[in-house]
Amino acid sequence: MDIGFIGLGNMGFPMARRLVEAGHSLVVFDTRKEVVDKLVARGATAATSPKDVADKVETVMASLPSLQASLEVATGANGVIEGSRAKRFIDLSTVGSAMAAKIHGLLAKRNIVQIDCPVSGGVGGAEKGTLAVMVSGPKAEFELLKPALDVIGKVFFIGEKPGAAQTMKLANNFLSATAIVATSEAVVMGVKAGLDPAVMIDVINSGSGMNTASRDKFPRSVLPRTFDFGFSTGLMVKDVRLALEEMKQLGLSMEVADAVGRLWETVISAEGAESDFTAAIKPIEKKAGVIVGGKPGGLAGK
Repeated sequence: MDIGFIGLGNMGFPMARRLVEAGHSLVVFDTRKEVVDKLVARGATAATSPKDVADKVETVMASLPSLQASLEVATGANGVIEGSRAKRFIDLSTVGSAMAAKIHGLLAKRNIVQIDCPVSGGVGGAEKGTLAVMVSGPKAEFELLKPALDVIGKVFFIGEKPGAAQTMKLANNFLSATAIVATSEAVVMGVKAGLDPAVMIDVINSGSGMNTASRDKFPRSVLPRTFDFGFSTGLMVKDVRLALEEMKQLGLSMEVADAVGRLWETVISAEGAESDFTAAIKPIEKKAGVIVGGKPGGLAGK
């Protein structure tokens, strides 16, 4: 397929690279020339703006960091909506169902179909093509796009309702956000009591407490103290806030979600939006006076 790809960040670049390597013809745009040049060197064509992308191809994908960025790229001045060829806009970003429905309505006025397509699985999943790809939109459009989407991961059709895939993504990321802070509290408890955190993680991963944080994040980024899993605290907090907002819009009272939300607000306040989200353990450690990954029962600072 001839595909436009806008947004070549930590997730967007490896997804776009895999599409090029699979033989798709890509027209790419990002505000950073250096990442565009890397894909041009692999065979992609550079564009000068989202509109320029949408002037060149019928199918435009985007992977963007914020709700406002998705809205502006899709419907703003010099955006996809002003392109002469674009027929469909596939948003791989996490923007929540309300924003997805808003973009859908605005693009529909120009006969451009919005396909909601958030992904989960992190930078590693984007690199390996193992992402969970959640899609909502017209079924015929889904069938047309599925061969290309298969290149970036395992594809799931969620439904035709605009924003349905966003609701699925927020449910998934709420669980991911809960896993990292809950596992952090459990391991900090053990370290405070004198247990070896590495042994704790081995036991948890062999028992009923195993989760994505204990299986992936702790061995790779928390216990070694590298905090480099590849997803920022700012993006995780954005997703948690969107999940809480959607729960409230649905009239739900979610006690666990509210507690998780408060914890993540503490994390972003203490560690900053640019920190890796695995640094969520640091404020919990600080309150307990221990450091996970050091000596069993070791006091913070020793």
